[in-house]
Order: sequence, then structure tokens, then C-alpha cells
Amino acid sequence: MSTRLSGRGPAELRPIRTQVDFVRTATGSVLIEAGGTMLLCTASIEDSLPPWMKKDTTRGWLTAEYNMLPASTTPRKPRERSKVDGRTTEIQRLIGRSLRAVLNFDALGPRTVTIDCEVLQADGGTRTLGITGGFIALARALKTHPTTQDSVDTILSESVAAVSCGLVDGELLLDLDYSEDHRAEVDFNVVMTGRGEFVELQGTAEGKPFGRKQLDAMLELAEGGLRELATIQQTAIHAS
Repeated sequence: MSTRLSGRGPAELRPIRTQVDFVRTATGSVLIEAGGTMLLCTASIEDSLPPWMKKDTTRGWLTAEYNMLPASTTPRKPRERSKVDGRTTEIQRLIGRSLRAVLNFDALGPRTVTIDCEVLQADGGTRTLGITGGFIALARALKTHPTTQDSVDTILSESVAAVSCGLVDGELLLDLDYSEDHRAEVDFNVVMTGRGEFVELQGTAEGKPFGRKQLDAMLELAEGGLRELATIQQTAIHAS
């Protein structure tokens, strides 16, 4: 029997809440919450390319930025002004890689999509929620932008979402909050497409190594949660 402080079952996601078009000035946006973790994800589309792509004028590009507001965690996180720390760089690269995996750059054309993920409140799983929310913002932006709204299904080959899981006090748990994540014996992040194909797996044993059976069990646990997240994404994307 699960002993989770939240009262959730081992294979239960935190309550997911979404509010699309939260920022009216962004092409696509969503305020997404998973329990006590809250992110604002926006997507902007520019009809131009980064300088390093100027020679290729037919394909597009997507980049992502991730930031934690100072009061999103306790103690206060110093604001990153002139230099981005290693963790931030790692996370925004992960978000970018994950979303680029389902984007058809030829169909996008010579445009740049920028995904911005702002952590308003952190209680574990900010990187995975950034991917899940970032995809919603991306899809909403493509549906809204006049140059892409008629070819969304061609530009996006499928959906992508992410979730954490791990071994905590000898029990396999899905969607770890901070109280679980900081004491996990194994911490795993799984990024998967809506068709069930993996984009990235990040797994670490914090102490004792884990075996193949535990790995397979964690992947199966994550897949169940990711199928739920894919449904939640589609509901948010097609909200009026």
C-alpha cells in the first residue's frame, strides 16, 4: 500500500490543470500545474531564422528557454542575469530536443519557434512539465499563426510529453513531487511521443544500482502516465 504524503496511489499522476491562452500577447501559451508545480509555457513564431541557419532558407528551427523565478522555490533562487547555470542549460536543451523530435522542419518553413518555460512554483518535475506544457503551447501557436494554421498536422508529426518516476523507500512511484524526489533511490525521467516511442530516458541510481527488471517496471509505469498526459494535452490544444 502506498505511503505517499499526497494520498496518491503509486501509479497516479498529480492533478493536472491547464489554462490555455494565458498570455494574450504570445502566439501560444498555457499555464500548467501538476500538484504544487506550476509553469507558464509560451510559444512564439518568427518569420526569420537564426544567423547560423541563413544559408538554409527552406527549413525552420525550434529553440527553448527555461527559467525559475526567484520565489518559485525556498530558499529564494538568485536571478540569473549574465550567466545561465549548468542545470538551466541542461533543462532547456532537453525541452528543445524533445519538441524538435516531433517537428517537421521542412513543413515549418523558414521560421523560428521559441518556447519559453517559466517556473512560477517548484515542487518537483519542472523539466518534465516544461516538455508537456511546451508541446501544448507549441501546438496552440501553430494553430493560431496565420502562416502555419493550415498545415499543423503536417508540421507536427505527433505529440510528446514527459513524466518522472522512481524508486522511493523501496516502492516504484509515478510523477514524483519534491518530498519524494529528494529521497529517491532511483530517479527517472521519461520523454515519449503519443505513439509510444521514446525520445529520451534519464535515469540515475542515487545509491544502490538498479536492475533490468526495475528498469522495465519503471518504463511501464511511466508509459501509463504518459498516455494520460497525451489525452490531457489534446483536450487543452483543442479547447475553444
